[in-house]
Amino acid sequence: MKLLRRMAYLSVLTVVVPNIANAQEPLLNLQEAVSIAVQEDPWLTASKQTQEAFASEAIASSRLPDPKISLTAASFPVDSFSSRQEGMTQLVVGVSQAFPRGDTLSLSRKQKNQLAKKQPLLRADRIAKVETTVTKLWLDVFFSQQSIRLIEFDRALFEQLVSTAKASYTSTEGKARQQDVIRAQLELTRLDDRLTSLRQKEERLQSELSEWIGVIAKSTLPDDLPNLTLKKTLLSPSTVPKQALYELIKEHPVLQATDQDISASETSVELAQQGYKPQWSANLKYGHRNDDPSGNDRANLLSAGVTFDVPLFTDNKQDKQVRSAKFKMEAKKTEKLLVARQLIANLRSTFLQLNRLNERAALYHEELLPQMSAQSEAALTAYNNDDGDFAEAVRSQIAEVNAKIDALAIAINRQKLIAEANYLLFSGV
Repeated sequence: MKLLRRMAYLSVLTVVVPNIANAQEPLLNLQEAVSIAVQEDPWLTASKQTQEAFASEAIASSRLPDPKISLTAASFPVDSFSSRQEGMTQLVVGVSQAFPRGDTLSLSRKQKNQLAKKQPLLRADRIAKVETTVTKLWLDVFFSQQSIRLIEFDRALFEQLVSTAKASYTSTEGKARQQDVIRAQLELTRLDDRLTSLRQKEERLQSELSEWIGVIAKSTLPDDLPNLTLKKTLLSPSTVPKQALYELIKEHPVLQATDQDISASETSVELAQQGYKPQWSANLKYGHRNDDPSGNDRANLLSAGVTFDVPLFTDNKQDKQVRSAKFKMEAKKTEKLLVARQLIANLRSTFLQLNRLNERAALYHEELLPQMSAQSEAALTAYNNDDGDFAEAVRSQIAEVNAKIDALAIAINRQKLIAEANYLLFSGV
């Protein structure tokens, strides 16, 4: 009976044991999940379509307006409607062509191309965000599955304890009390409730992950925790000046995309300034006249001319349009400043949290887990030798498993922070 208790105790000391029942099922590793999410993201397709739309608009906006054709029956007498009666009666065909103000055409094309160049930057940022989001969800599912396995091992121990306590209680030589049997059964029930709660959480997280990768999110995950690495490290994030942190994030795609917005806004200012220049149009008309009533030939007529507007009253139109464009440009620059400040604050916070988690991880693995294991083993040994309290042995077992779950949570949160830091440090397309 003592040997049975000892074997049950030793089974709990293993943190992660391969899932033999699911050994034949395909495992969903982190890299595969991220790859599927990126490939299946419809946002990226929409972004490419938007880029193509801007590229097409750039070509269209750089072309002159379509010429206009006019057909006119001019100066027909209303008494007879004869084209021969009056010398001024004629059939007129005209063509006119408008020319936009100044450099409007080239600037319009430039602006559309600037907006098109923004899309690859937004796609790079989107890919990095998707990778970070899916990584965090995958790690949450991993934590739930591994926690379930740890609790299941703990439950196996308490099943043995219940059987042993019952056997000792019914034996004439046993020292177990009725409250020991009840306590063991109570803890077993609590573990069942905890398992149900963890499975509910696992299902919810898998549903969230399925939004990105589909039904494959229901797959079993590998037993090994991925080891993500930082792209760059900060030894003392709390003392690093903002300028140094900005140097780390200045090439981030979201900032580069904002730069493209600023460039497009600068072009908008130039476009608004074209309003001070006149808009021209040219026209050409050909008038055909029939012979007079005596049969004498009448000459056909040709007219040519240009028209243009004169922007004289600019106070409430052109001046306001230029002023508006400049304010919009400054707003984009302020927006970039706010985005940069947010990235810097998130980067500093992420590294501070990561440093604390590193300290906690070291404390758990070097001191707390060995101490909890020793305490649990001592309490169970004392109970086996009829020199300890059953309740203390139970508490020690529960505390050890909780410590293992806490250590796993620290490891998971550390990987999630590394993923977040790598997103903040991401640069380039």
